[in-house]
Amino acid sequence: MTNNSGGRVMIVDDDANVRFTVKVVLKDAGFEVISVENGIKCLECLKKGFSGVILLDIMMPEMDGWDTIQAILDNGLENGIVISMLTAKDKPDNKMIGLQEHVFDYLTKPFESEDLIRRVTYYMSFVNQNDKSKLYS
Repeated sequence: MTNNSGGRVMIVDDDANVRFTVKVVLKDAGFEVISVENGIKCLECLKKGFSGVILLDIMMPEMDGWDTIQAILDNGLENGIVISMLTAKDKPDNKMIGLQEHVFDYLTKPFESEDLIRRVTYYMSFVNQNDKSKLYS
């Protein structure tokens, strides 16, 4: 097992099975994992000081993933996080225009556990960098 010494991950997905599966995989790999069912709860966690990797579903009721990213930006909560979309969609939609620069990666469901762990470990290395421009080049 990989020990990621305190790396924090937030799973934002309305599907309880996805939240459970991702949480088990990442906790077993040594990550501290928070799971929430919607964008509103994600914002609450960010306002309370969460920093780390956010795995964000696109298709959620009320506030989808793109609306959540916009709310993160509108509230100035983008520092100390890396966002990766965790989605069943095989291609991005038009709502992403102007927001894609705030997304580090796209993980398509279903995913392989080893790939998820490898990617989250990689994302974690960018979480506290002051110059996020390196992320998107």
